[in-house]
Amino acid sequence: MAGPTTAERGERQQESSDPPPVRRLRPRRLRLRVIIILVVVLALLGAGSVWLLYGSKWLRVERVSVSGTRVLTPAQVREAADVPVGAPLISVDTDAIEARLRRKLPRIDVVDVVRSWPHGIGLKVVERTPVLIVQRGGKFVEVDDEGVRFATVSEAPKGVPALELTLSRSSSAAASLRRFSEDRLVREAVRVAGAIPAAVARITQVVKVRSYDDISLELGDGRTVAWGSGEKGAAKARTLTALMKASPDARYFDVSVPTAPASSGS
Repeated sequence: MAGPTTAERGERQQESSDPPPVRRLRPRRLRLRVIIILVVVLALLGAGSVWLLYGSKWLRVERVSVSGTRVLTPAQVREAADVPVGAPLISVDTDAIEARLRRKLPRIDVVDVVRSWPHGIGLKVVERTPVLIVQRGGKFVEVDDEGVRFATVSEAPKGVPALELTLSRSSSAAASLRRFSEDRLVREAVRVAGAIPAAVARITQVVKVRSYDDISLELGDGRTVAWGSGEKGAAKARTLTALMKASPDARYFDVSVPTAPASSGS
């Protein structure tokens, strides 16, 4: 039997010398490898971020700044806030600090606790402003524009009228008390104080409440204004301004019904 020809031997040698075929990854396997790599990288980055935020010494609370105080001092606010200096900045419970400030310092109306990266906590406060004061013994209780009695001070703040609850013994006053609590009457007085014209407010010394619809003003020059209830405050303010201009020598003004005002005395 004849052996392979020269051509056949050449073809076999050529086949044996050819490089092995390149194995190509299937697209699904390639995607899987990419995903695994990304997961590993993200895990490493996440671990590094957690360490940076919680474990490192770089992002910790070193200072506490206070802004917005008027009567309170920054030191009082810092003490009440009790910010954990030295703790990781990311771990500071800002809601708890806000609640603590409102509880310990009722004078604070609004507070915003903010992180100031990389080392600070900022306490931005807005204090309540008294619109009326209630005298008790030798001290004064401040009342804000929402009727909140928020602080007791030894000296009356300048330019703030006194609130007098002198509830009469009349049947209408008794009915008013049954219907409206003392707190409600205080809020009604606050409502009146907020509606008084600016020129009159500057000289108002007393807001007197006898019942819900019997509130009057005592001015520093001895004049008196019957205001009535806190309803229709804007109309009453306009009427009072016009009435005082028309009757500059009058000592008594009644705007409880703003469409039918009256003045008397001289």
